[in-house]
Amino acid sequence: MGKKATRQLRSQELVPGVIYGGAQEVNFSAPAKAFKPIVYTSEFMQTEIQIDGQKYVCILKDLQFDKVTDALLHIDFLELVGDKKVVATLPLHLTGVPVGVKGGGKLVVKMKSLKVKALPNDLREAIYVDISNLELNGNVRVEDVKAENMEILNTPRIPIASVVMTRQLKQEESKDDKKK
Repeated sequence: MGKKATRQLRSQELVPGVIYGGAQEVNFSAPAKAFKPIVYTSEFMQTEIQIDGQKYVCILKDLQFDKVTDALLHIDFLELVGDKKVVATLPLHLTGVPVGVKGGGKLVVKMKSLKVKALPNDLREAIYVDISNLELNGNVRVEDVKAENMEILNTPRIPIASVVMTRQLKQEESKDDKKK
């Protein structure tokens, strides 16, 4: 605890961390390599951390990096407790090929993740959204996402993905208009 202790840990190439949200706050440190699979991924993960023989099931909540060296300075985890709802950011996975893309449009992805509130047992690695019915100049919005047993905290009207007209398709349309 404290500046002197954290400096000493960092000089030994250890990253200080904290686990909160459970019965008590737990401070710990570990080598930066131990956090690599959790930190450098776009996937949502639940991790099991063992400290002094005790297991904690957690999710990554916050990271701090050095502004110059980009080294990991500090890591925060939220302990998952069975009956307590948690706020988590889950990645979005779009499935299917939109009808509008087949017709010559271009898919534009505007959001890659959603913020949700759910019980730990209801959390998943990702939220899957079927976009195969998305037509040219159409949008899939946050309100269109079906997430069972989860409350989506993002604004409902924000578009997640849309199919826009490509430059080539616009040119072809203007040529057709001129012929008429």
